[in-house]
Amino acid sequence: MTGARFDHYDWAGGRETALRFGPDTGPIVVAALPLFEEANRTRAFVVDILRALAGRGIGSLLPDLPGIGESLVETRDLRLADLRQAFATLVGTLDAPVYGLTIRSGALVDRDARLAGRWRLAPQTGGDLLRELNRIRGASTMPDEEDYAGNSLSEALLADLRDAAPHAASRTVRLESDPRPANARYPGAPLWRRSEPGGDATLAQALAADVAGWIATCAG
Repeated sequence: MTGARFDHYDWAGGRETALRFGPDTGPIVVAALPLFEEANRTRAFVVDILRALAGRGIGSLLPDLPGIGESLVETRDLRLADLRQAFATLVGTLDAPVYGLTIRSGALVDRDARLAGRWRLAPQTGGDLLRELNRIRGASTMPDEEDYAGNSLSEALLADLRDAAPHAASRTVRLESDPRPANARYPGAPLWRRSEPGGDATLAQALAADVAGWIATCAG
């Protein structure tokens, strides 16, 4: 069963939706997209990874976090603690070993969750994310002090991000073009930098195989 089905979860700030793939039992992967505009560029790619995991018998959830996707929380009202609380609350509802799968700045979100392991693709620190956001705003033809690629972000959230860092990873994966330390590297383009959402079926299958093999090692 690789098709997506809708689910939801409740946290202190309300109710959010989620996509569920694969079986409901056994190890479960909970994915966190990159924050803000990169979420839109990588969502379809992450869905492809989760479908491929479902084909390998591994269930997963892709939640809409506060201020992201279909969430009713406005980004200008968002705090990093909200993202972390929502993710950790969802993980806490699952009666199975749960593994985090994060892309880029999604690695900032799973810090407070009780996970059996953390798998990361090209993780970012909060400082990395802020530099990227400022670069995007600087390139805008109509810059606004609170507007970052269409996202209205408060000074409080930006302050949250300034010193934010991911929890230690169990496994870090990068693209071959990225020279920073990694447990494995794969060929492919950084989809999060494209101007439009896109996918890479070959890379998605390779990463799903990597995640599945890593989970089997963790479980063993």
